Amino acid sequence: MAYARLSTKKQFQTMAKKRDLKQTINYVCSDLFAEGVAASLYGTANNEEAVNNLLSSIIVTRNDFVKRVSHPEPGMTAREYYRQLISDFNQRINEIIDQIGTLA
Repeated sequence: MAYARLSTKKQFQTMAKKRDLKQTINYVCSDLFAEGVAASLYGTANNEEAVNNLLSSIIVTRNDFVKRVSHPEPGMTAREYYRQLISDFNQRINEIIDQIGTLA
């Protein structure tokens, strides 16, 4: 009986970590979207196509990484997979931040 409780608790903790990761991805992407809109409204460059591409890339990035959290790749350990996921996310976010900097 104690073993069943332990395994159930462990599964719940894993799900909580995935939920936290998804919430963090949503939070960061929503902040970047707001920054992109602010940069387009208050920036000096009036390149509407670049702004639309930037905002759509933020949405695509958010959708892609939330899907990747939900469906890990088989063959990799969970720790390795999520470290790679976080590294990829940080790299992509830095690229988007650079693009927002060029709009302002």
